[in-house]
Amino acid sequence: MSYTHTPVLLTEMLTALNPKSGEIYIDATFGGGGYTRAILSKGARVIAFDRDPFVKQFAQGVDLIQAPFSQMAHYVHEKVDGVVFDFGVSSFQLDNPGRGFSFQSNGPLDMRMGEGKVTAALVVNSYGEKDLADIIYTYGEEHKSRLIAKLIVQHRPFRTTKELADLIAKHVKGKPRLHPATQTFQALRIYVNDELHEIQAGLESALSLLKPGGKIVTVSFHALEDRIVKQFFKAHHLKTNKKHVMKPSKEELKLNPRARSARLRMGMLH
Repeated sequence: MSYTHTPVLLTEMLTALNPKSGEIYIDATFGGGGYTRAILSKGARVIAFDRDPFVKQFAQGVDLIQAPFSQMAHYVHEKVDGVVFDFGVSSFQLDNPGRGFSFQSNGPLDMRMGEGKVTAALVVNSYGEKDLADIIYTYGEEHKSRLIAKLIVQHRPFRTTKELADLIAKHVKGKPRLHPATQTFQALRIYVNDELHEIQAGLESALSLLKPGGKIVTVSFHALEDRIVKQFFKAHHLKTNKKHVMKPSKEELKLNPRARSARLRMGMLH
């Protein structure tokens, strides 16, 4: 199976980061390598991170460290000019049914971005009803979390993404243009990968590595991620650009509808 990777807000990221020849940058979420190669094309050096072993095939000639971005300060021992994060799920993760990220294709309930022990199957098949409801509400902002948790406990075990998505779709009415299982799948993915803690720890690691005038650029895909970034920039008095949030253009959305919820922020260390 072949995969195409379309970097989100690529032009806006380059404008915000403004990499120059001889500078050093960290691509905290290498994925398909779109950001890394764009920064390299400006003559800068890039140190890339990704916890997903699958991305090695895209990293020929790239300085790639196989580790979560929360650990970047353990691996990088020099100050850098900027760090860029793309918190979204990569297309090759969504489009591979075997990874279990998507409710639109049938695959095992996995959802791990790295090699952790906790899978979505473990969560839905063994966690108590209250814990499931809390996870779905907290990480998916799903207001029908109690109903969904009750349905999961009544109908488990689940082996595949389709089994879970079909159950939710049968009993829960979704929002317009949003599959009823969207927020539940988001919640499970975030919980399985401890994503919100990773983002907070990753931002702190990035800040510790910045030179004066260095930048952190983030691309978020839902309010939970964006809120962490916004609060972090404010708490650490990072200078933001006049247009605090950048969104995809109509032209980009036509080419890549998955970018519709993307939000880019930039913070600069004084």
